Amino acid sequence: MDKLARRRRLELHVLVALTLVLAPALAIATVGSYGLSVWLYQMVAGPPKAPRATPVSPTEPIVNPTSHIEKP
Repeated sequence: MDKLARRRRLELHVLVALTLVLAPALAIATVGSYGLSVWLYQMVAGPPKAPRATPVSPTEPIVNPTSHIEKP
């Protein structure tokens, strides 16, 4: 019976270690490594750019949003 109680206590300690220490550490490491990879990629490729304005249909012209402003 003593061996069974010791094993249960050990399993409880392992469960606590996994849930309170290892899981948050893995989550932080995963998010941090993703952020680092995005940062390194953007150092090489440059920052993201705004999407190009494309016509809704192939025959519709692209409208400049500032075309209604008069130029001096």
